[in-house]
Amino acid sequence: MTIPRDSGFAQRLEGWQARIEAELAARLPAADTHPTRLHQALRYSVLNGGKRIRPALVYATALSLGLTESQVDGAACAVEFIHAYSLVHDDLPAMDNDDMRRGRPTCHRAFDEATAILVGDSLQVLAFQALANGHGLPRDAAVRLRLVEILAEGSGTTGMAGGQAIDLAAQGQQLSIGEVDEMHARKTGALIRASVLMAAYCAANLQAQVRQALDQYSRDIGLAFQIQDDLLDVEGDSQLLGKATGTDRAHDKPTYPQIIGVEAARRRMHDLHTSALVALETIGPTAAPLASLSDWLVLRRH
Repeated sequence: MTIPRDSGFAQRLEGWQARIEAELAARLPAADTHPTRLHQALRYSVLNGGKRIRPALVYATALSLGLTESQVDGAACAVEFIHAYSLVHDDLPAMDNDDMRRGRPTCHRAFDEATAILVGDSLQVLAFQALANGHGLPRDAAVRLRLVEILAEGSGTTGMAGGQAIDLAAQGQQLSIGEVDEMHARKTGALIRASVLMAAYCAANLQAQVRQALDQYSRDIGLAFQIQDDLLDVEGDSQLLGKATGTDRAHDKPTYPQIIGVEAARRRMHDLHTSALVALETIGPTAAPLASLSDWLVLRRH
């Protein structure tokens, strides 16, 4: 079976990006409330555009399973708050020491390092608050608790934070391709997987084989996405990316292109994309939004 594509995907993606921007803005503290500097920095760090890939995955999964976007807004906001916090902390001098993010100064450059740390701390709290109460959530408290568990696994030491620790320790080291896979699966893939699975758990009575297929899809596309990031750091346009390129080489980080070469890395990315699409065959034609999103992720130039 060949999964069809969403013919209106470009417009749908724009709609999701606008939707999550409004949802995030409504859930963030107002910039003029005390402490104003922290709240200004929060809004600066979150409401700064971006592709909103993780919320898009939440929404695409929801639509593929017969849910509406309004039923998963809480999960979409939660995962984007976690992602935003990770970017603020990753940019700090103690981590990647980046000056630009999405075409403008990073949080610690626009404000200061202490404020940036507090921004990350606050965004983590907001993420789990978004899963605890408010609109855009399942009514069943047990399901909301499961969403909390999924996001915690994806962002903690078994996921994103653990992957960042591996990444920092690996600088200047020679890793095997299996070790790079593990690092990417944690640092980037775990939060992408959480985006898909949180939406899946919002669907009542979801068949086990469908959940397993979505798990496989999310693992494949998470790794493919990170390989494309590695490739863009080598071949990308810094103006399109909104950040400097060549930073992986400058920091002596082990990446797919560095270990197996650019062309082999590109082949691996496309193989993972194919595997992700095969996994969607379990769901059938309704998975068109996820198939189109997978296409976009591996063909993007920024």
